[in-house]
Amino acid sequence: MAGSAERRRDLGGSPAWLRDALGFMAMQISAASFAIALLLLIVASHLIWDPAWPIHRYDALLAAAIGIQLFLLVAGWETWDEAKAIIIFHIVGTIMEIFKVWAGSWVYPEPSIFQIEGVPLFTGFMYSAVGSYIARSWRLMALEFNGFPPFIPCAILATLIYFNFYTHHYIWDWRYVLMAATVLLFWRTVVSIKLPTRRLRVPLLPLFLAVGVLIWTAENIATWANVWLYPVQEGSWRMVPLPKIGSWTLLMIVSFVLVTAIHRPDRAAAAGVEAR
Repeated sequence: MAGSAERRRDLGGSPAWLRDALGFMAMQISAASFAIALLLLIVASHLIWDPAWPIHRYDALLAAAIGIQLFLLVAGWETWDEAKAIIIFHIVGTIMEIFKVWAGSWVYPEPSIFQIEGVPLFTGFMYSAVGSYIARSWRLMALEFNGFPPFIPCAILATLIYFNFYTHHYIWDWRYVLMAATVLLFWRTVVSIKLPTRRLRVPLLPLFLAVGVLIWTAENIATWANVWLYPVQEGSWRMVPLPKIGSWTLLMIVSFVLVTAIHRPDRAAAAGVEAR
């Protein structure tokens, strides 16, 4: 009984569930530190920026994003191996931005010096923020997986998702097929999260969707702050359509698979089975 009471309470008499909840929130905030800092800078710049200032707002955001990323690396908050996956996602995200702006999916309404075909270079760091969150969450919460699929099918799915963002402008949009494939591939996958007093086991698919909702929420804030605009928002701001949650969830899976290329949870699971 005494041991049970100790498990229910931490030092100072706080319930274990409260300690776990606060610990989880703290890890989430730490994991999303790059994304939170970048979003706060976007909002602050929207509120205070004067077009007469000698530097364009987008270029200032680029300098700030580079500074934040370098700080995370120097401080050891991100490893160099993780940075490789994040940089790859940064590059593929920037390429997709160039195509989407060319296709008229959205626009960047303000001027900038550091841009390619109307796409400010800081936009790649918005994709980096997603990769940074996934990589830091993996380490901070000591994620472990059961039922994780082999890497090759994951890589094929991520590749098809990425190219569908281009090809749907010319042929059929396969996003719903890709969503179904994601469910089939990961429906048995359970992730174990390290909390202060225990490990929490949850299905992976709802976590994918939760991250998609968070990205969609950040997108609403960023479009309100006039960083980029969809055609329906150019007259006056309105909420980003709900179906974009699915698009962001799929794109997040591309980043997730890039991070798994480092950690290879499929191999870790196989090694665990052999050890038994």
